[in-house]
Amino acid sequence: MALLRDMGLTLGRWTGLSVARLDRNSGDPEAERVRGAADAGDWTTVREILEARPESEDRTGLLWAVGDAVGAERWIADVRAADPDAVLPVLVAAIRHISWGWEARTGARAQHVSREQFKVFHERLAQAEEWLYEVAEREPGWISPWYGLQVTGRGLQVGQEVARRRFEAAVRRAPYHLRAHQQQLQQVCDKWGGSHAEMHAFARESAFGAPGGTSLGQLVAVAHLEHWLALDAGDDARYIRDPEVLLSLREAAEHSYLHPDFVEGPGRLQVHNTFAMAFSLAGDAVSARECFRATRGAVTEFPWYYIDGSDPVKAYRRHQNHTGR
Repeated sequence: MALLRDMGLTLGRWTGLSVARLDRNSGDPEAERVRGAADAGDWTTVREILEARPESEDRTGLLWAVGDAVGAERWIADVRAADPDAVLPVLVAAIRHISWGWEARTGARAQHVSREQFKVFHERLAQAEEWLYEVAEREPGWISPWYGLQVTGRGLQVGQEVARRRFEAAVRRAPYHLRAHQQQLQQVCDKWGGSHAEMHAFARESAFGAPGGTSLGQLVAVAHLEHWLALDAGDDARYIRDPEVLLSLREAAEHSYLHPDFVEGPGRLQVHNTFAMAFSLAGDAVSARECFRATRGAVTEFPWYYIDGSDPVKAYRRHQNHTGR
């Protein structure tokens, strides 16, 4: 397998193409390391990696990599028992309970989720909320607990007013935090009780209210993808190919990843993938091609699972091929 992989990468370099592959880490090399440590129940390494990533540099991605480790709730409980005064294990336990809750609920539509599944889902999210509030009180400068509360709030349907307060608490601590803004964008989507108008307004205000070069321009692209996704066949293509939508995407790109102050790093990979998909659907092959090249073949699940939930890489490849090389 290693030989075949090396041959594939070599072929990609030789042809000038990138070999598409799923990147669960959004370009953050430490995410894979912390995920492996969590799978192995190696708290020493997990703690070392998490403590080395300051809250100011967004460690929510690393926390979610730990939280997604199946069965991690067992060893996390042991860690908490061994050091009951430590705050980081409480945060990790809360994040794990969020993922554990979604494992019980599954990704099925609500009508296909049993009453017992919903019961377990809500119980685990409620426990996560209790711990997240504890962490927020003990570490008032941390954004991670407030981001976690945005996620639990949507699952527990706390309502728009409470959700907004949690978002505001998060961005008071990190004004340009992409994940916090992504959660609030979902909150104001039509499918979660908001509206298309509210969603687009939030996306533009957030993107252009931030300095040039942040990742928040992605919100404009995501809003257009959400709107496209909500429409029936035919209407969706007419919407996403509207000249005003394309102009909006180009303006957001100029203010974001095309801005001279844009800095590559963890989380930026998803920005390039999102604009690649949006420009491809909008019919701007040149802009899409530039974004595909910037990904270097690294595919993020979001937003490609909107097209193919079972195989995001296949969706990526298909649209990459349509843009030409």
